[in-house]
Amino acid sequence: MTRFIAWCCWWRVPCLLRRVVVNLKSDASVALQGVLFAQRGPWLTLKDVVALSTAAPQARVDGDVVLHRDNVAFIQVVG
Repeated sequence: MTRFIAWCCWWRVPCLLRRVVVNLKSDASVALQGVLFAQRGPWLTLKDVVALSTAAPQARVDGDVVLHRDNVAFIQVVG
């Protein structure tokens, strides 16, 4: 039982600390590309973010981006 509890305490999202593309539910024409840095409850933190859009060129985003999971359609691992 203690091994299971230890595993639960140290488990992390498999794509954590990897470059990902996050597609949003609120705006299907916008996606965010960055490093999935942290996951705290329902919140995801992305660093080194680039906003990808079908209507505009890529734009680098200043600072970190914090997203709620309810706004995430899906996550693609890029590298």
